[in-house]
Amino acid sequence: MASRKRIGYAVVGLGSISQVAVLPAFAHSKKAKLVAVVSGDKKKAQKFAQDFNASQAYSYNEFSHCLDNPQVDAVYIATPPGEHEKYAVAAAKAGKHVISEKPLAATVQQARNMVNACRRNNVLFMTAYRKYFEPSSVMLKKMITTGKLGRIDIIHTLFAELRPFGDNSPAWLFSQKLCGGGPLTDLGVYCINTTRWLVDEDPIAATGISWVRDRRRYKEVEEGVAFRLDFPSGLVLQGTAAYSAAFSSFVHVHGDKGWAELAPAFAFEEERRISGKVGGKWFAKTFNPIDEFVLELDDFATCIQEGRDPEPNGEQGLRDIIIIDAIYRAVKQRRSVPIKY
Repeated sequence: MASRKRIGYAVVGLGSISQVAVLPAFAHSKKAKLVAVVSGDKKKAQKFAQDFNASQAYSYNEFSHCLDNPQVDAVYIATPPGEHEKYAVAAAKAGKHVISEKPLAATVQQARNMVNACRRNNVLFMTAYRKYFEPSSVMLKKMITTGKLGRIDIIHTLFAELRPFGDNSPAWLFSQKLCGGGPLTDLGVYCINTTRWLVDEDPIAATGISWVRDRRRYKEVEEGVAFRLDFPSGLVLQGTAAYSAAFSSFVHVHGDKGWAELAPAFAFEEERRISGKVGGKWFAKTFNPIDEFVLELDDFATCIQEGRDPEPNGEQGLRDIIIIDAIYRAVKQRRSVPIKY
């Protein structure tokens, strides 16, 4: 496999993220090739296979046949989170490498089962966090790791989308079983993972508060949540995830030598801006939109070719689910909850 020029992928789940971002990325890739698509609707799969130059199309019921295809080296899972586990475990048992959209699963146990299955079957497992490869985020991380901002005491971060009752949002986003929660799992996971990656540290305690204003739609999950994570170094993260505000996101990092803000931080179709003040001097830099998904596809393909563990791997995705679970418990219990990995 190491001598192959391109790694063959099957994409499972043909919803919005696949249509808008994952499938188009293969056209820009030099290391990854789209071999197959898998959907609950066979006709839909066939259409997208034709549109994006995949040689094979399968229904969910035919997933075992997809895994028997020798051209498929890796499986990209883009179904609702509550369905990630069954496809990841089946792929691992078939000896296929796994990359899964985030959040990794709807529950901690599901995520743990995915990690364990990939480990037992000696296949590589990546959580699809594109921030690890996106240039503006890499610049912000470098500012932190090189000490340019000094000791980091406070990070504020937010990711919000407006999803009012009656819009065309997919129903699974509001299902506890399929999503595991509301905007905390869908959006807040970006805030949590990005902060952990930026500072290379895991939080040890969580507190939080959630709210629901529109009970016609938000019957099973929250409409918004604000949370605090405490880190061993003394760093405090203040985060917010909401479906009740205009589309926006930011990461605001405060150190004892200066501060820096990345905004918008998480949308992949918009230009990014980093600005701030260090040593009394203002700075600003703009980054044009790029295909972030091809970066993660190619990086995972390289990991497969070279036999090295990807970053971020499945364990990082599992840790985020553990943290999210702690925040929900803190909200319910109305107190600070320790985080145990």
